[in-house]
Amino acid sequence: MTSDLPLRRVGASGLLVSAVGLGCNNFGRPGAPTESLEGTRAVLDAAIDAGVTLLDTADIYGAEPGVSESLMGQALEGRRDRVQLATKFGHSGRDMGYPISGAKGSRAYVRRAVEASLTRLRTDWIDLYQLHTPDPDTPIAETLDVLTDLTREGKIRYVGHSNLPGWQIAEAEFTAAERGGVRFVSAQNHYSLLARGAEREVLPAVRRYDLGFLPFFPLHNGLLTGKFSREHAPSDTRIMRQRPEIWQNAPWDALDAYAAFCDDRGITMLEATFGWLLAQKGLASVIAGATSAEQVRSNAAAATAWAPTSDDLAEIDRIFPLPRDPAA
Repeated sequence: MTSDLPLRRVGASGLLVSAVGLGCNNFGRPGAPTESLEGTRAVLDAAIDAGVTLLDTADIYGAEPGVSESLMGQALEGRRDRVQLATKFGHSGRDMGYPISGAKGSRAYVRRAVEASLTRLRTDWIDLYQLHTPDPDTPIAETLDVLTDLTREGKIRYVGHSNLPGWQIAEAEFTAAERGGVRFVSAQNHYSLLARGAEREVLPAVRRYDLGFLPFFPLHNGLLTGKFSREHAPSDTRIMRQRPEIWQNAPWDALDAYAAFCDDRGITMLEATFGWLLAQKGLASVIAGATSAEQVRSNAAAATAWAPTSDDLAEIDRIFPLPRDPAA
């Protein structure tokens, strides 16, 4: 299959990735179609066929830590050079079982984490290695120093971070400049039409320092795909299996207005959502999860289906205004 999925540069780097990336947190997830190697391979086959080059995972994903990476390593054997592998380390909320305790941004921890990920992914290098959550116990200088060493050794090619607030993004940038080593090229944070808090501090910092922005949960657990309505929610979805309150408490007046906006333009909600995201300055790739080949193909097709005008963007802002800052 020939794909028209465009490539985008990740910040001020030489890393080029597809405008739609594949979030791999469903690989190895209990109860998901991608729990098995067969299901994982089917989704990865569809992604590669559709022109998706960015595969984003983490060492904690799966029923047990490392399962997502292990399944990907097996499924990608023989075609590693067709994708850009992004993974993460150092999540504060999950123990990887390493004998090294304490700070997850430390030199010793990062060394152990990268070797384990390389082994599970069955690769010699990681294209984008990302700090998963801030580490309050390690100076960012130490984390950047070990990442610089790993880059020079060829084990990683670029570095990014995830879940950092705006002030830490700025701190990391100044620290990297002071030490003369690698700098972060990307930021991965929660962002969607229903979660626009990143627009206050994170996105201004991302744009000021020319990082590539990678939103996670961009479809807000499926609420922005058009599959859900005020009256109906598919029972076989992750929301209804694990977090039905997301559907129950959704802002249905706004979502109904958004559905009407899409109908007026003859586009689907999925197409409108991808179009809005890809119109945001600094956005490198929309990382969307999938548990079926059809979902992957739909996401890839939506990336080029519709480009909003300035009037369209203004109307979407009226439907989903940035919530008032609670600290104001």
